[in-house]
Amino acid sequence: MSNDPASVIPLPVADPRAKPLPRRLPLAGAPPDLVPARMINEALYCERLLYLEWAQGEFADNAFTVEGRVAHKRADQPGGKLPPPPADPAAPVDASAAEMETSSDAPLPYQARTLWLSSERLGITAKIDVVEGDADGRVVPIEYKRGKAPELPEGAYLPERAQLCAQVLLLRDHGYRCDEAAIYFAGSRQRVAIVIDEALVSTTLATVVRARELTVRTELPPPLVDSPKCNGCSLVGICLPDEINLLHRVEPSKAAPPRAVAEILPSDEEPDEEAAARPALRRLHPASDDKLPLYVQDQGARITLDGDCLVVQGRKTPRTDARLPNTSHVALYGNVQITAQALRALLERNVPVSFLSYGGWYYGRATGFDSKNVELRLAQHRAATDPAFCLRMARGLVASKARNSRTLLRRNHAEPPAVVLSELEQLARKAERAEALDSLLGLEGTAARSYFGAFTGMLKGDAAMSGTFDLDGRNRRPPKDPINALLSFVYSLLTKDFALALSAAGLDPLLGFYHQPRFGRPALALDLMEEFRPIVADSVVIGALNGGSFATEDFLIHPSGVAMRPAARKRLLLAYERRMDQLIVHPVFGYRISYRRVFEVQARLLGRCLLGEIDGYPSFRTR
Repeated sequence: MSNDPASVIPLPVADPRAKPLPRRLPLAGAPPDLVPARMINEALYCERLLYLEWAQGEFADNAFTVEGRVAHKRADQPGGKLPPPPADPAAPVDASAAEMETSSDAPLPYQARTLWLSSERLGITAKIDVVEGDADGRVVPIEYKRGKAPELPEGAYLPERAQLCAQVLLLRDHGYRCDEAAIYFAGSRQRVAIVIDEALVSTTLATVVRARELTVRTELPPPLVDSPKCNGCSLVGICLPDEINLLHRVEPSKAAPPRAVAEILPSDEEPDEEAAARPALRRLHPASDDKLPLYVQDQGARITLDGDCLVVQGRKTPRTDARLPNTSHVALYGNVQITAQALRALLERNVPVSFLSYGGWYYGRATGFDSKNVELRLAQHRAATDPAFCLRMARGLVASKARNSRTLLRRNHAEPPAVVLSELEQLARKAERAEALDSLLGLEGTAARSYFGAFTGMLKGDAAMSGTFDLDGRNRRPPKDPINALLSFVYSLLTKDFALALSAAGLDPLLGFYHQPRFGRPALALDLMEEFRPIVADSVVIGALNGGSFATEDFLIHPSGVAMRPAARKRLLLAYERRMDQLIVHPVFGYRISYRRVFEVQARLLGRCLLGEIDGYPSFRTR
């Protein structure tokens, strides 16, 4: 047997699509000492998956990973132990010296579960699900897998067989006699023997070398192209393989799907025929989230834990239960109490808890497991100190906000004023050529005045006739009229949701590029929400007013400001959540997805931009 891995699998040269990551980590000067056997599996399956999981510490659950944990439930319960290895691996061991344990199939001299082994000589470490041994001194590692056994002569695919081979090599290195391995497929309740031959050993050792090499390169492996391996991958929402491949071929600012091109361009421009002919991408991640947020605004309410349910008990309101598995996040407004037990249960499930003032001012959040992707954090901090990157990012955000405001006027105004539409387009073009952030602030302010000057024209029916909802420009802290009260509250919801999406993507919501850092301000969340203000927040307010959801008596009107009553706030929350769950066509990728998922995709794409994998942040301009 040859131990030269390169003689079997030559190490490939750097992929031309792979881009150097803009960082040098102190810990990346030498390869890691030990490669987990599971990472050998990932490296053979997809090198990008290996890098995301092992080097960047990314992970996400889906139905398959949860099913896999269920399949491992018994194997993950430590029990039994291996006897000392025989002095001569060829000689039988004394079975009476081993701990006796009986399996469901047949009595065995010994069986050990959840066994950790490592070898510095091999450079491998592994947690072996089950090791069985017989009276002759032979041991067999058994790996539990979800799903059914594939109909292959080898019994399993190469990544799984290499993972088992690594376990066999570890047992041999510790002096045990191990000639084969097995995989138990929970879906078909079938145990499949895996033959460990010379070719498989050489492939496994070569993959160990390759995995170590990938972790010290300053290159993120490129995504697979139209690969069926992406279907069902739990990290597909982090990896974004089809999206990244598309943005490598098309400049992000010019990408648009067939149904959006003609409507987002000004009337004096022609649609991009190449973009119009491009098909929509595969939507590899769910279009929407089945989980629901929990909003608590009843002052003096108390949140406790009862089993797997959150119990909300107000002073004058009946008890309300919310199941933890069905809760996406919790938002607490004002003086709402939450017990330590309930907060710990939320953090254990990585359900974030947002804290806001009664008026909707976002204070911060509590969350469980923070992102381990230190590369991304370093890239974000480096980009925040780069004036050229900040300006380039801010240009796109301001231009996109102006154009989305223009689109909303065209969509909802009875007679869209041509002067305003033209001015918004001209300001967007000027923003794309701005030379400084201060200039962009001026352009954004001018666009906002023009847009809000025509805002009342989008109201219909009683909302337009009553006079209660006349808007004389944008004002806040406190808002001076009912419409500004509605807008301020929905903007706070938008800020909260972008802060959560950015945190989930591994970014720091406080460190922005257009909005400069300030104590306690989620500057990056404010950055990314700019282009979504018209099409999400303003659209919610216009739809609610035109639908007759609000009247004069829903507001507390005082010379110093205007505030919503609790019942009106609840109706606005429901309207906002309906908008967040609405499926729309993504204007870059062409698949249908909810706005809540859009926020996550945009946050992930910003991360890929910061790491240098794509050339720019793709703006979101709806049709």
